[in-house]
Amino acid sequence: MKFEVLILGNSSATPMYGRHPTSQVINFNEQLFLIDCGEGTQMQLFRYGVKSNRINHIFISHLHGDHYLGLVGLLSSLHLMGRKADLHLYGPPALEEIIEIQFKHSATVLNYNLLFHPTNPNKPEVIFAAPALKVTSFPLKHRIPCTGFRFDEGKRAATLNAEAVERLNIPTPYLRLLKKGIDYADADGKLYRAEDLTYPAPKSRSYAYCSDTMVFDDYLSNIQNVDLLYHEATFMHDMLDRAKDTFHTTAQQAGEVAKQVGAQKLLLGHYSARYKDLQPLLEESKSVFISTELSEEGSWYAVGYKQ
Repeated sequence: MKFEVLILGNSSATPMYGRHPTSQVINFNEQLFLIDCGEGTQMQLFRYGVKSNRINHIFISHLHGDHYLGLVGLLSSLHLMGRKADLHLYGPPALEEIIEIQFKHSATVLNYNLLFHPTNPNKPEVIFAAPALKVTSFPLKHRIPCTGFRFDEGKRAATLNAEAVERLNIPTPYLRLLKKGIDYADADGKLYRAEDLTYPAPKSRSYAYCSDTMVFDDYLSNIQNVDLLYHEATFMHDMLDRAKDTFHTTAQQAGEVAKQVGAQKLLLGHYSARYKDLQPLLEESKSVFISTELSEEGSWYAVGYKQ
């Protein structure tokens, strides 16, 4: 089961030093989700070999331009490419009006259904739910309403003990049932216990996305024990006052958050254009949380273990 994140853009406010505004793709078992859609996102999708027509769900955190100004262009391109499948869009309530105005004055009528789901900046809500994956939005604290997103994998099936199953000649149609914990009885009534023919299910994995927020207590409960945490780190800690004034986070604070919530791994992003060299941000965060990496555009990051 694949669960990984592709960084398309990790710059704050403006493109700089080859870095693009915020956007990323989640690949969950070949189902693609897009988080934020800054300027140039569709070109980044093309550059890194992601077929935009495979994206069926788009999540927008807030209405600052570096997080959504690429959206109308992407929606229009999908229309021009003849998309027919429904597309689900999750974001602040005002986003629906913005899109309607854009299409109204360009006389655009989409070939596909764009299904809008308003997010709630005041409390956590499950906004997508399937047996294999759940997505929850939760409030962040920024200059305007903003939400983070958490992706939680559903309960995993047990792994077959291939050697034991083959030795006992268990019929193929029953293998899926064994993985679900259902025992098998043969024609003579002999019972084979599922727990004896399988290994324990792998741990379910989780990913949290926290962009454009100052550090505050309330959101920490929503990212507890996450396997991979993407957290904005707009400034170095010597600019803490500036971070507070603009409702952003420092690299040190991002590391402290990851440590406090028990994250397995931290990805930094949303870098200020003032930093050409990002190594000092990495070092600052690692001074409090060693399992920190810089997010790099074009790189895929596995969530939890690789399967």
